Amino acid sequence: QVQLVESGGGLVQPGGSLRLSCATSGFIFSTYVMTWHRQAPGKEREFIAGITSAGDSTNYADAVKGRFVISRDDAKNTVYLQMNSLKPEDTAVYFCKAFGIDFWGQGTQVTVSS
Repeated sequence: QVQLVESGGGLVQPGGSLRLSCATSGFIFSTYVMTWHRQAPGKEREFIAGITSAGDSTNYADAVKGRFVISRDDAKNTVYLQMNSLKPEDTAVYFCKAFGIDFWGQGTQVTVSS
């Protein structure tokens, strides 16, 4: 069955960095567009980044453009999110997803606070 296991979250000060990982199994990872989403307290889940199956194109929500970088390693069936210049408003639970597969993992909590 499909598994998505996000990790790498934690508490970081404003301006800091974190690298999230999402280890996957149960589907042919290399053939799927992969995305990252986040959900802040009291808000709806929102798209923040996506990467094509070939890894040759990415797109980002305006809120994270220029600060976050999505990447993938097909040999490890893993997608990453490098988050730089973090802001308090980036505080949320972060989730990865395979586009077209209706399944969410548990997510990883990111808290940006001094």
